[in-house]
Amino acid sequence: MPDTTSSRTSGTNDVLAQRLSVLSAGPHRDALARGLRGIEKESLRVTRDSRLAMTPHPAALGSALTHPSLTTDYSEALLEIITPAERDPSVTLEKLDELHRYVYAVLARDGEILWNESMPGLLPATDDGIPIAEYGTSNIGQLKRVYRMGLALRYGRTMQCIAGIHYNYSLDEEVWEALHAHEKSADTLTDYQSARYLALIRNFRRTNWLLMYLFGASPALDAGFLRGSKHGLDALDNETLYLPYATSLRMSDLGYSNTTGQSALHADYDTLPGYLEALAQAVSQPYPPYEAIGTQRGGEWVQINTNVLQIENEFYSTIRPKRVTYSGERPLHALAERGVQYVEVRCMDIDPFEPIGITLETARFLDAYLLACALDDSPLLPAPAYAEANENFGLVTKEGRRPGLELKRDGTSVSMQDWAAELFVQIERAAATLDALRGTDEHARAVAAQRAKLADASLTPSARVLQTMLDEKQTFLEFALAQSERHAAHFLSRPLDAASTAHFERLARESLDDQATLEREQAGSFDAFIAAYSTYTLDRYGA
Repeated sequence: MPDTTSSRTSGTNDVLAQRLSVLSAGPHRDALARGLRGIEKESLRVTRDSRLAMTPHPAALGSALTHPSLTTDYSEALLEIITPAERDPSVTLEKLDELHRYVYAVLARDGEILWNESMPGLLPATDDGIPIAEYGTSNIGQLKRVYRMGLALRYGRTMQCIAGIHYNYSLDEEVWEALHAHEKSADTLTDYQSARYLALIRNFRRTNWLLMYLFGASPALDAGFLRGSKHGLDALDNETLYLPYATSLRMSDLGYSNTTGQSALHADYDTLPGYLEALAQAVSQPYPPYEAIGTQRGGEWVQINTNVLQIENEFYSTIRPKRVTYSGERPLHALAERGVQYVEVRCMDIDPFEPIGITLETARFLDAYLLACALDDSPLLPAPAYAEANENFGLVTKEGRRPGLELKRDGTSVSMQDWAAELFVQIERAAATLDALRGTDEHARAVAAQRAKLADASLTPSARVLQTMLDEKQTFLEFALAQSERHAAHFLSRPLDAASTAHFERLARESLDDQATLEREQAGSFDAFIAAYSTYTLDRYGA
């Protein structure tokens, strides 16, 4: 992953090899196999005719506010399924499968299924017809809803219906302990660990265009999604818009990159204090168009504040440094107090060919790729490099399969294929180390399967989506509904056993009880709560 000219030309950069060697020998040998992997998968609930479900979040799925595994994201219809963090992604995916089997059984009672596509199906005729998620009457529940109302005013509800998969990744802390000692770092262990995760993020930001090429699966969308706005897409048929070489329109400037107040926000990934300061300023700096909206209308709250970001989670990045928070704790506070604990990869499209939206092969590749990002040399990411990385990413989302595509690296044009081949050498090193620890070839096979896509773009999910639509003479909606129906049948044919069903039913009841307790026992008005919430951020970070 190094991005310096000298290391590319001389071949003498062995930082990754050295660190892998340190970690694959001696008493720390097993530490690389003990990191954690978790998945958050978003999916719209829809009716059997591709329309957004207008029903409330099913009570049988519990409280979206307090359930540990089943919640909602933006819309009441945008279900989010969250797995526990597991050491082996195979277990993570087993848990994801189990959760899906329960969810589908519940949704079948109302004739609904999950839309297993990143771009939405048929949405209500007007943007304001999309229902915003409800979280009850507690102060924290109201805060979550007001935050989403603010998102609607800032970006529109339609954009918030785009769905994806978030891959949470961490290395065991013994990995950082071993490297901290080996490199005789003067930093505290916590600071060293945070610095290494930020190094991972810098490498990721420079090279995550590769993930869009390999795994992007949204080259087309329903024309109604754009609601008549201007665009540069081609018509595939009377109802479908696409780009012939696109990989992920979801992650292009049609989707989450097309923001307003935060469009000029430059997150500092060089140091943790720099990152915290940039985000703290964004959540405390007023933005005139949002000031014009105000925080209340008719005495009702419509956004948390009028700043560039209402809260730090509003920052739409392809990857985030993360730390598990305490109840009611702000993410920035957790990072400042206890450092970076894991990263959240946010750019992965739902794979419409897979029932749970991601394959184990993909997860194995991500593990090898992220390990290489974490351990390799990682130059700083000043503003020009930051902008260059964003431009490369955006280009691949819309043109990634174009033959002869060139990207920019340190201001110089480079073949995407050549750069990808260089990256694969490093990823294969990481995969070989992981396989040696496990006594398998799972990671090597996963990486080889992705390397094959470099030679043959027709193997990529985005190409397969378009080819399937052409072969079957399907519109985007017809394709996505057919895939979603197929996956629904897959899960409904494999019902959970009685004990597992009872377990999830108990979790649902307990979460509803927890929400009721919050609402019954809370003290203070919502106005006071939101004021304290905002003041806390300003006081803590001096922004």
